[in-house]
Amino acid sequence: MPRTSLPYPLGVSLSEGGANYAIYSESADSVEFCVFDESGTEHRTILDARTGHVFHGFIPDVGAGTRYGIRVAGPWDPANGQRSNVNKVLLDPYARAIEGDYRWGQEVFAHDQNNPEEMDESDSAAFVPRCVIVADDFDWEGDTSPRVPLSQTVVYETHVKGLTKLHPEVPEEVRGTYAGLAHPAAIKHLTDLGVTSVELLPVHQFVQDSHLLEKGLRNYWGYNSIGFFAPHGDYSSAGDGGGQVNEFKSMVKALHAAGLEVILDVVYNHTAEGNHLGPTLSFKGIDNAAYYRLVEDDRSSYFDTTGTGNSFNVGHPAALGLIMDSLRYWVTEMHVDGFRFDLATTLTRQDGSAELHSAFLTLIHQDPVLAPVKMIAEPWDTAGYQVGGFPADWSEWNGKFRDDVRDFWNGDDQVLGTLSQRILGSPDVYEASRRSPLASVNFVTAHDGFTIADLVSYAEKHNEANGEDNNDGESDNRSANGGVEGTTDDPAVLEFRARQQRNLLASVLLSAGIPMILGGDELGRTQQGNNNAYCQDDEISWFDWENADSELTAFTANLIALRRDNPALRPTWFRQSPEVEASDSVSVVQINGNAFAEEDWDNPDIRAVVYLFEHPGKNAFALLLNSASNGVEGTLPAAPGAEWEVAASSDPDQSMESGTTTLVVRDHSFTLLISRHRD
Repeated sequence: MPRTSLPYPLGVSLSEGGANYAIYSESADSVEFCVFDESGTEHRTILDARTGHVFHGFIPDVGAGTRYGIRVAGPWDPANGQRSNVNKVLLDPYARAIEGDYRWGQEVFAHDQNNPEEMDESDSAAFVPRCVIVADDFDWEGDTSPRVPLSQTVVYETHVKGLTKLHPEVPEEVRGTYAGLAHPAAIKHLTDLGVTSVELLPVHQFVQDSHLLEKGLRNYWGYNSIGFFAPHGDYSSAGDGGGQVNEFKSMVKALHAAGLEVILDVVYNHTAEGNHLGPTLSFKGIDNAAYYRLVEDDRSSYFDTTGTGNSFNVGHPAALGLIMDSLRYWVTEMHVDGFRFDLATTLTRQDGSAELHSAFLTLIHQDPVLAPVKMIAEPWDTAGYQVGGFPADWSEWNGKFRDDVRDFWNGDDQVLGTLSQRILGSPDVYEASRRSPLASVNFVTAHDGFTIADLVSYAEKHNEANGEDNNDGESDNRSANGGVEGTTDDPAVLEFRARQQRNLLASVLLSAGIPMILGGDELGRTQQGNNNAYCQDDEISWFDWENADSELTAFTANLIALRRDNPALRPTWFRQSPEVEASDSVSVVQINGNAFAEEDWDNPDIRAVVYLFEHPGKNAFALLLNSASNGVEGTLPAAPGAEWEVAASSDPDQSMESGTTTLVVRDHSFTLLISRHRD
């Protein structure tokens, strides 16, 4: 007697004797569940029930380890946005694991240029990976999230593979994998550094780009997702036959045990299927018009605000439901602690324009599973820049912080005013909507662009290794090389660059908001001037532990410890809202101790500034920044506690005479002074 099937949950649900399977498609006429045995022979089961637009059925005799795919029969009418083709084996959008890579060849693309009826059914099966059924049998052993408060969060953006691929203390067989990141040597570096939250570049299953493979390159960053529930199999030392799921969970458990959060960089704004010329791998063949935004007056074309050929259709309940199901899955089943949304503005474009009250943001806001986790937006896409445009319970990558801090340390004129806004948590961006400094994720470098070492070593990008004649990547980098392009043995240039690296790191770690550092910056990691290393799965991108700058690492750890131990260095106030009670206080004065007059902010001769941070009953601090090419004498107010003393500086010779309130801050340097609270 056939088992009764259910339309929910979508995807595979194991039960006694087999599994329930459900899939959404408005356009399909029928759907087949295809099981592949050990020899690769395909066995098909037609889903015999339909509830609304969900096809479902019970698949007997399948279990953990079963390899499968789906075939969808329906109209092939690209001019009207319909691209069904039963000859294609497709990935289940809800697959928990995916085995194998796409073997790019003519057969993969054949149906996009030709009549699908001319394509043999066996053609696609040999060129596509398999979905793998996995059992939920992992022992979390009481694992709980560290739930680090935003005010104490220090984000470390890194890559699963890059961090450990060359790590000498990580066993070779697990280097570059989830298990490698979970290794005690990798975790020790993170905990010794003092960061709280590891933000991983995309780990959803993604597809290698055919044009990169043809050039002998690979997609390293992973912004080419195709499986929103599946951890990427190439990062698994256990293989991609399902073992990647438990290995990922083990990594999360190990990081949690060390007090470290796991934040995922997620790419829900587009998929690897590209535009009308791209391959059909999953969503296109299931229900193209439901999952992708199509151009209204040309349904054969894709609306694109991502620069990748397509945009996910967040205005449709099926696509939006998949995103929400995926987010909840990674929180409840994989125990992750937050998400950074790539090109998040695209996800708010329900009808084309960015909307603060879009369905996506509204669903996130009211979801009890997602309420406790961190939500971070990359608040722009190819059609708009929305820094400051997300809800109050979100944080945002603050590109204005990056640009203004770089400009200041490069010695640009008339930037003191904008710099001070950034150091104080960007009140010019967030205060009008009553958002605190914790809305701002402060960074000067990220995966996309120069490392800090390269930011002070190269005036121009050097992306020749990418095979695009150095035409790719951003040309306006706000970088400076200290007088020599690239590598040098000139001690004066090297000393200057060392100061500038410390100046930039200090600007991030001593500003109000949530600091984020690019993994490897604390080691002095270089990408040899490549500011778009998305396709460099090699030594250009991997951490060079052998040549790590241990002094820079110790310097960074000291700044993070100062921030962690002193609430005055992580204020959470609304700076100009007197009705909001705030225990923190800040004042900004000129380096000579005088207050700033309105005209001083734009005076090109003023390139130094002092910020005074206080918190009741705690240590007070004075942060002195000088981007001038000459040293300046600083004059401080009387210390609120014990006398001022040097806590950190980019000048290793910085000192302050005991009992005084003056000191000389050398050119292109910062100094942080502490006045210890008297109990």
